[in-house]
Amino acid sequence: MRAVLTRVASASVEVDGVVTGRIGRGFLILLGVGPEDTEQDCEKLCRKLLSLRIFTDENDKMNLGLESVGGSVLVVSQFTLYGSCKKGRRPDFFGAAAPDKAERLYEHFLSLCEQAGYPPQHGIFGADMKVSSVNDGPVTLIVDTEDL
Repeated sequence: MRAVLTRVASASVEVDGVVTGRIGRGFLILLGVGPEDTEQDCEKLCRKLLSLRIFTDENDKMNLGLESVGGSVLVVSQFTLYGSCKKGRRPDFFGAAAPDKAERLYEHFLSLCEQAGYPPQHGIFGADMKVSSVNDGPVTLIVDTEDL
């Protein structure tokens, strides 16, 4: 699994002009699922992301986590994280999981966030979404379970 995590002052996602998720301070997580990913990968990624200490403390050091700042989580499915730009000018997405598997693991990730005490706001899997964010810092990290 792959995630792009951005520390945000606020973020939202809308589908067909309707806001389906909105947060203030917290994490915007763009989540991609690969064909070999498992529920264990999902659990490992969720634990890692939710435990990151990337908010600044009184000494301007990245030392605080979501819990310390009362942060929230917005999760958006993002199959394009598995896009390949190696050939030609149009990316291919053969590296992404099939939609049924990806949706199952996406839903599992959402439930893990909830179980961890961060009920996630979220988009709609497979929908054409408009994502807005006010990046804080900016701080953006790419996390892949292959590296964990």
